[in-house]
Amino acid sequence: MKLRSILISIITGIILWLSWPTMPFTPLIFIAFTPLLYLTEKVKHRAAYFRLVFLAFLIWNVGSTWWVGNTPVPASGMFANSFNAFLMTIPFMGYKSSRKRLPEIGTYFALIVFWLTFEYIHQTWELSWPWLVLGNAFALHPGWIQWYEFTGASGGTLWVLLSNILVYSAWKRARVYDYSWKEIITKLSWKPLLMIIFPVIISQFIKPVPDNPAEKVGVVIVQPNIDPYDEKFAGGNSMQQVEKLLRLTAQKTDSNTRYIVWPETALFPMGADERELNFTPEIIAIREFLRKFPQAKIISGAVTTKRYSSTDEIPEIARTTSDGIRWDVFNSAIQIDTSTAIQVYHKYELVPGVELIPYVKYMAFMKSVALDMGGISGSYGRTPGVELLTNPAANINVFPTICYESVFSNYVASHCRDNANLLVIITNDGWWGNTEGHRQHMQYARIRAIETRRWIARSANTGISAFVDPAGNIYQPQPYWEEAVIKGDVTSRHDITFYVKNGDLISRGAIIFCILLLVHAIFSRFIPGANVENNQ
Repeated sequence: MKLRSILISIITGIILWLSWPTMPFTPLIFIAFTPLLYLTEKVKHRAAYFRLVFLAFLIWNVGSTWWVGNTPVPASGMFANSFNAFLMTIPFMGYKSSRKRLPEIGTYFALIVFWLTFEYIHQTWELSWPWLVLGNAFALHPGWIQWYEFTGASGGTLWVLLSNILVYSAWKRARVYDYSWKEIITKLSWKPLLMIIFPVIISQFIKPVPDNPAEKVGVVIVQPNIDPYDEKFAGGNSMQQVEKLLRLTAQKTDSNTRYIVWPETALFPMGADERELNFTPEIIAIREFLRKFPQAKIISGAVTTKRYSSTDEIPEIARTTSDGIRWDVFNSAIQIDTSTAIQVYHKYELVPGVELIPYVKYMAFMKSVALDMGGISGSYGRTPGVELLTNPAANINVFPTICYESVFSNYVASHCRDNANLLVIITNDGWWGNTEGHRQHMQYARIRAIETRRWIARSANTGISAFVDPAGNIYQPQPYWEEAVIKGDVTSRHDITFYVKNGDLISRGAIIFCILLLVHAIFSRFIPGANVENNQ
């Protein structure tokens, strides 16, 4: 590889990193892919091209998500960044191959289709990692993306790709015809500028439906700041943690409070049998507290367990005790009130390698390599619990997204389609330390709020806890690594956005066209003269 090509690849990775939240250079995303488009034309050797594209994406991944290596096994972060960079090269390799069969405009269309398909797959398989979905680049600027209520984050991805293609096409045309700066401005720049600016302008005219004052709900959010490495999962101090949570909760709770939100794994860090929850000292203490506020409910993260009977449908990946009993452990959210009815939701979108060993049912030997992130090691179960935490008396249905789940556009939207009218995010971002990880995660909540037009109450063990309104504005964000408790009014909303109602139409269309392009590629190999070289 020539030194110039390597430098171009490095520059691409740096631009992508600088454009990513929470770096302050978001507009760079509109030109970030143009160097790769140039390399696609100039580098003929496929192996060299692959290495250059991989290098660019590796720099982007390491620069933006290096913190995933903050685990007991740092090599897991190196693997995650490298593997994700490898997956990102696949759409560009498809784009490179399409140049042999399609005219120039067709190859650009193929790139968009391949990338959107890649992002969709990356949200649906067991190796999912949608953290770097291109539409997430605008999380710091909710005023630019109010139209996500129609398209979801994939609309942002389409915006990024089209803008890069138009910028590159204008630059390429200026070079070929040796245009002056005046000619570039008057003849070429208007198309990419319109593509970049028009969605921002449109966004100014799109606003969420106003809240109904009658639907206001008083919510208290607790940020206990319990160290996940040295304190949270230390045996024997579960009740001490509950006492701390109750002490903080009491500071803000009053007769108007309807929900109290505690973070991920706040209860039973070493696990508790779901059939025995009512008899645990933690639940007894919580109910004693709630008798002072009988209209309030506590939504808390918890580690729960379940033993299967011989009549249950037992998952293949369920654990087995030495005496043959099958059981599972769940990263759960539970809703507690003064009654004996406890609703339990099980986290479904699990973190690969930490909470889930991908496709372990096909590779049973992989069960032993689960990373121990505290508490009970090994893969969590995915047996369904309740879909929503319901409150029929108040007509409120809460969807309690647990940590990583809040990054999944389609998953959150599907629960709003099932009548969730209030979103809660409970998380424990302390694993990643004081890095960009917890800050990016906080910003992504703004996108979920816009897509669904739902209020979000976010409780993070070590921060950042906050409220997010349906327009993506953040209220009362709490400092990282400080204990805190905040109180605010949110609104349970019943309006359904176009995106929630219809799903991700952009990605569905991309998948259809991706299949057609692959079929075309296969058949063109057997049709004489099907290849074109006029776009080189």
